Amino acid sequence: MDHNNHSIIIQVTEAAATSDIREESTSSNKDTKYAPQKTKKKAKEKTTIEAVKEVAEKSLTLFALRLAVLEKAATSIGTLGFIWATVVLLGGFSNDLKQSDFWFVTVILVIDGARIFGRSHELELQHQTTWSLTDVGINSFNAMKSSSDYVITKIKTSFCNPKSGNGNEIRNERKKVSFVGNKYRRQKLEKESTRQGESSEVPVFPVLQWIFLSKNISKFLYWIQLVSATTCVVLSMWKLVRRDFGVIEEGNRNRNQALIIFYSLALADAACFLLEKGFFEWKIRVERLLEKVNNECELGDSCLPATTRFFYDSYSKCITDSIFDGLKMDMVSFAIELMESDSLDEQRVGVTILRKFSTNPKFSNYTIPKIGVQLPVIARLLEMLNWKNEEEEGIRYSAAEILSNLAERKRNPLRIAEIPGALESISSLLNVSRSNSAVEKSDKRIILDGGSYSTLSFHHLGLEILWKIARDPDICGKIGNTRGLLTKIIAFLDTEDQFLWQIGTAERSLQLLQRLASTSGKAGKQLRKDILEIVFTVSYIGDILKDRERYPDLQLPGIQILNNLTNDEEANGRIGATGGVLKVLFRIFFNDNVPNNPDNVRETAGEALATLAHSMTTCHRILELQHDKKLVKALNDPLLRVNAARILRNLCAYSGDDSFQKLKGLTDAVPTVLNAIMEEENKVQEVMLGAAARLFKLLNKQEYTRLFQRAVINKFDLVQRLASILKKYRHPSIKVPGLRRYTLELAIWLMENDSENIASFRRVGLPLESILDTTSELESFHIFSGSVGIFRHQVEMHSLVRNAMVLLKKEETNWKQTQ
Repeated sequence: MDHNNHSIIIQVTEAAATSDIREESTSSNKDTKYAPQKTKKKAKEKTTIEAVKEVAEKSLTLFALRLAVLEKAATSIGTLGFIWATVVLLGGFSNDLKQSDFWFVTVILVIDGARIFGRSHELELQHQTTWSLTDVGINSFNAMKSSSDYVITKIKTSFCNPKSGNGNEIRNERKKVSFVGNKYRRQKLEKESTRQGESSEVPVFPVLQWIFLSKNISKFLYWIQLVSATTCVVLSMWKLVRRDFGVIEEGNRNRNQALIIFYSLALADAACFLLEKGFFEWKIRVERLLEKVNNECELGDSCLPATTRFFYDSYSKCITDSIFDGLKMDMVSFAIELMESDSLDEQRVGVTILRKFSTNPKFSNYTIPKIGVQLPVIARLLEMLNWKNEEEEGIRYSAAEILSNLAERKRNPLRIAEIPGALESISSLLNVSRSNSAVEKSDKRIILDGGSYSTLSFHHLGLEILWKIARDPDICGKIGNTRGLLTKIIAFLDTEDQFLWQIGTAERSLQLLQRLASTSGKAGKQLRKDILEIVFTVSYIGDILKDRERYPDLQLPGIQILNNLTNDEEANGRIGATGGVLKVLFRIFFNDNVPNNPDNVRETAGEALATLAHSMTTCHRILELQHDKKLVKALNDPLLRVNAARILRNLCAYSGDDSFQKLKGLTDAVPTVLNAIMEEENKVQEVMLGAAARLFKLLNKQEYTRLFQRAVINKFDLVQRLASILKKYRHPSIKVPGLRRYTLELAIWLMENDSENIASFRRVGLPLESILDTTSELESFHIFSGSVGIFRHQVEMHSLVRNAMVLLKKEETNWKQTQ
């Protein structure tokens, strides 16, 4: 976070969370539990890292390269001049030089040596000021903000040539301040650094400390370099213009040429150095290159010292190593190295840079893939989530936001989840007690004063990370197995805490729970069982559904969660026994004025009721609500008839024999069901056949006879229709897995209760042998979770076929005997 700002605003709008919920709900509602779902092929994610343009910090590395070229040129010329003076002039012509030339050469060598000394030790002293980022939040940044001259002077004094003087010393110093690399434990070194004082300005001597501060000494060395180079230029030019080298004698005929070469080398060395400084001053003072790059990277003023340090690192690599090594640096790798440091302030700046790059659309396509392929970096970010100290809140929040953006990409959720302790670290974001005493509510924003971070912002990020990584069923299973995590997620659904709902945290929790509850396979089955075992789950969702006016956008995901939790008879009984759940589901199902995409909401509510009706106790509670007439009427509504037929079938199938009289009123639906069987196709035909197979069992002989007397359909037409359906579907269909079963159930009842129907079926012919050869496990279930069957039919498919074959053979035997 920006430490120069005294207030940090984090906006979490309800619209963002609820729009995600609508999208999730709409996509998941297209699938139904009453048909198996094939594994969907995920769209191939485009790799954008290959098309990344030049990074914004490229101009800094190119600037460092050009400075290094001038620096190495000056170094080479200076080295050659020094060798020429010591070996040729002072070694070969020391007695032949004029006194003025001797002292000129000596002075030039001394001042050039002073300049080299200043260049060698300037960077070493600057390590305590510019290279150490401890001052970013204490002294250095405040001084930089108050004085532009200080910024420029500090940048200038950071230049040196480690190779021109004491190269090994500077390289060793770099190692001291270099990054630790793949360490993930803060050791005693950090604690010791905090005991040394808050400021990195180290007084060299206890007397007159303001004079002997390292930054002031570096300024002094900088001016020594400028004065020395200027003096060298003046002296060299003076001698080259005057050329009063004395009389040429027999033994010193090459003396004058040697002096000209030396003064020329000294002039070229000093000129290269001054050209380098002039180029540097122009780019930094006039063109404001550092500020420009910092703004292009959108890092903010607080990261300007880090941008400066990045430039120093690039320049130093060009000097100490290959001249092109600095070009290989980029801000992301630099921030990762800072994040891996033992210094808390360097960690803060590094993780802040990564957060800003990962959230910025201009840089995220490059940053996120680069972080995602480095598991140690992900592990470091996860470790930061466990940090609890107050001064580490900014690092913790930034790490959470980076992981949230990281989890959006295709392969990253698996990489995150495979790191040991990853889910426990994410779960720690939900640990803080919900107290809003430190936050001020205003226009659905969380305002954090004094650099503190609201616990609710951590909650929201934790839920967001979990929601993004829960796309994989295996990860969902790990979430369920993480101790206490489900309880934390469900706790956010408490509608009594209105502040949570106002900022969208509870919406995100509901969205995550919806994704977990819809997990397919064995992992999903166990996960739904674990969710249902938490006693608050159904009651919290029930409260959301009851208050439709306050939570209109949450009706659909809430119903979908209940629908997904109905795995077995015990689960259905527990959900149905929760006060008011069945009432509110029926209210939504029959209500024509349900807002916000009413079709999906009502359809999902009907599917949930149909699934809940697989429990005898739930069926009894539904019958007590006395919705018989509404259910019969719903069979005529194109939107409701599919689930209304399922509810009717399950009520007849699971209510038990003692509910026979209560079910009698449902027989009014038989004419509507028969018409649908004759006229409709596919899914509607399937559910109507299922309802008819159960409703006919409620009819006695007289009612059955009167039914066909009043109906437009005669019995033979129905027999022909059933036979044509079995002939059409020679093999089981994924779209209508129960169609052949329900057709056989109805055909068997018709043959068992009316001998005329047996002859009719023999006449039209039933492909029973073909059906017997093509029976499948698909037809043994009527509710599925993905491709896994959940509710198994009590009678196997092949048993139904055998029963039909026995009935037809029995009639054939009786017919032969009568002949």
